[in-house]
Amino acid sequence: MDGTHHDGVAAADLGAGSLSLDTIFRDHRRYDDLVRRCQGQEPVPTAVVFPIEETALRGAVETAQVGITRPILVGPGALMRSAADAAGLDISGLELVEAADEAGSAAAGVRLVNSGSARMLMKGSLHTATLLHAVLAHDGGLRGSRRLSHVFAFDIPAYPKPLLVTDAVVNISPTLPDKVDICQNAIDLAHRLGIERPKVAILSAIETVDPAIPSTIDAAALCKMADRGQITGGLLDGPLAMDDAISPGAATTKHIVSAVAGDADVLVVPDVEAGNILYKDLTYLSGADAAGVVLGATAPIVLTSRADTVRTRIASAALGALLTRATRS
Repeated sequence: MDGTHHDGVAAADLGAGSLSLDTIFRDHRRYDDLVRRCQGQEPVPTAVVFPIEETALRGAVETAQVGITRPILVGPGALMRSAADAAGLDISGLELVEAADEAGSAAAGVRLVNSGSARMLMKGSLHTATLLHAVLAHDGGLRGSRRLSHVFAFDIPAYPKPLLVTDAVVNISPTLPDKVDICQNAIDLAHRLGIERPKVAILSAIETVDPAIPSTIDAAALCKMADRGQITGGLLDGPLAMDDAISPGAATTKHIVSAVAGDADVLVVPDVEAGNILYKDLTYLSGADAAGVVLGATAPIVLTSRADTVRTRIASAALGALLTRATRS
């Protein structure tokens, strides 16, 4: 599962004019199941914001080809068409909404969601901060009742089930109230994925409470807040070190008595630095793929990057589509 293999799959399938899920997901059946849950449903109208580079346009075309989205390309029409022509992508059948620049495209994408023309946002070639600035605008944004947070849904060959990691993207140094929303957003996503009572591990460097390590204090508080019904729908434990959270052997060796330790469904990291390191560690050293979505707004926000594989782009859109259908009135 190296990068050459991924790129070869993408080129071969797109060159044939369609995507073969059996080929794309042959090593990641959990993502296969995720995507197949979206198939046979009406494609979700999705505002793809400022897709002026090949990768962003390819992501829009790929998710449309497998029936997950109906992309609406938002940005400078001339640049989008030029990038599509250079990449050999046919976007003639996709709706285009003209916008002059990154900020204008982000604002236009948000307006499409607010008007009901789109039900999901997908990041194109613009900076994440620019997109989220439009989402969080007090006038005409997509603010929900909770703080925004990002969740990676990992498919890790060495782990026996899907693993959610949050927040490695949006919240830099989250406060305790921020972490309440981060936990609740992840639990709600786990429910949408069919995990009835997700096991949530609140990560730190150690598994005991130590005032010298603030994240251990937050972990203990979050667990007690769950006991008191301030966080619902999941089973929380922490602080837990990474090995305690995912390894039954480590938990046993350390004499940790916990229904979460060694069997976590969700990992809540202390801050964005820890989350970013964990995300890249799992991706580059463990052969994992990570689909990602931003939660907490009035519509799901799919964030993809230039380094994402075909699987990741499609699975990220599938996550957003499942959330969209779950909240449809």
